[in-house]
Amino acid sequence: MSRLITPEGYRPLLDIGHTEQGIKRIKDFFQQNLATELRLRRVTAPLFVLKGLGINDDLNGVERPVSFPIKDMGDRTAEVVHSLAKWKRLSLAKYGIKPGFGIYADMNAIRADEELDNLHSLYVDQWDWEAVITKEERTVSFLKDVVRRIYSAILRTEFLVSETYDGIEPFLPREITFIHTEDLLRMYPDKTPKEREDLITKKYGAVFLIGIGGRLPNGEKHDGRAPDYDDWSTVSEEGKPGLNGDILIWYPVLGRSIELSSMGIRVDRESLLRQLKLEGKEEREQLYFHRELLEGRLPLSIGGGIGQSRLCMVLLHKAHIGEIQASIWPEEMAEKCRKAGINLI
Repeated sequence: MSRLITPEGYRPLLDIGHTEQGIKRIKDFFQQNLATELRLRRVTAPLFVLKGLGINDDLNGVERPVSFPIKDMGDRTAEVVHSLAKWKRLSLAKYGIKPGFGIYADMNAIRADEELDNLHSLYVDQWDWEAVITKEERTVSFLKDVVRRIYSAILRTEFLVSETYDGIEPFLPREITFIHTEDLLRMYPDKTPKEREDLITKKYGAVFLIGIGGRLPNGEKHDGRAPDYDDWSTVSEEGKPGLNGDILIWYPVLGRSIELSSMGIRVDRESLLRQLKLEGKEEREQLYFHRELLEGRLPLSIGGGIGQSRLCMVLLHKAHIGEIQASIWPEEMAEKCRKAGINLI
């Protein structure tokens, strides 16, 4: 069975009815704040895309998409999306979005290869957002400014929840700390990437970890990233590679770090070619999305995804994402949750 944490003495602070109300309140409030902070407008997103166009995301590069044949299209294969990183960039061009503005969508996905635990489900729901930027804004300082805006929206939502429900107290720090994966490795050279994340988030409460996808000085990656959406190889004005990262927090309910968002400045022509070569994926240059980018028909952009169920779980102080969303869980996990007072939907 996949990993499961059962906090000792855990009892949910809200019953199922108030939990459902809280979920809606958080989603409505946060997405309005996110849209205001980043000047985004909502668009309708696909649940699936055609295979072979290079539009679906590879995430860490190994996950298999759920697929099915389309009878009325000669059994062409469609794939359920993993996320919308590349689709959003195509949409920015389609809608003619100008620099300084962007789009967001409610993304729903199935990730059949996910390892199920307190945070990971077969079903993924997130706010997927993307904004047009200028060449001059492809800097780590601009990335940090956007991260601070997103974190501010999270803090305002946390305050709303604490004011609405007795017993739910804010725990996130007022400021988010920035650290590069290379610096984190130097701080904890004998720890695994996950152990390093736990240590740094426990120290600061909330961290944006910069530079995920490329190889560190020890020859290993902190974590995997596909080569064709985030720019994890360009050396920034701070002298380190990577214009992307993760928003991580320390979550006291589970006693571990949690990723709330993966985001970054997206590849331009130069970094796409470089990253495809580094990963041995040069054949992707011939796919539809990649040709659009390489031939200059897509805008420069920044974007990311923010987990809806995960944010609700954290702000409602739940122990398992199954207390927020309806999904399928191993019978053994469901039984252990029931005995631990974790009420899966």
